[in-house]
Amino acid sequence: MSTYLQKAESVERKWYVIDAAGKPLGRVATVAADLLRGKNKVTYTPNVDCGDHVVIINCDKAVLTGKKLEQKFHYHHTGWIGGMKSVNYKTLMAHNSDKAMMLAVKGMIPSNTIGAKALTRLRVYKGAEHKNAAQKPEIIEL
Repeated sequence: MSTYLQKAESVERKWYVIDAAGKPLGRVATVAADLLRGKNKVTYTPNVDCGDHVVIINCDKAVLTGKKLEQKFHYHHTGWIGGMKSVNYKTLMAHNSDKAMMLAVKGMIPSNTIGAKALTRLRVYKGAEHKNAAQKPEIIEL
């Protein structure tokens, strides 16, 4: 019996919507990362980009458990000497909750060309409205 390998040309992409209201940020991010990579499919092949499109709505209503709002920080560097910047997750979730969700999903995707291509299929919105209703996305319940 031979092993089935997915061809890049024969990938069928579906659309999914995940509602993050009242759900932990990391739980939503893991489901989104699995859908973006295509790990929910029977025809999953690690070296082929076979993932789906994912729309995450209500990011401003996602929650962080424990004391993460006060104790967790997001660090980035400007590229200049002494340019290390830090943002508390309390302010990040208050002002840029879509960026916090994007960073969580990005951390769960491999940092190679397949992961970069998968992140282009992720759409993150703060509110309940999204621009992808014409694609007839399927709703994922967590």
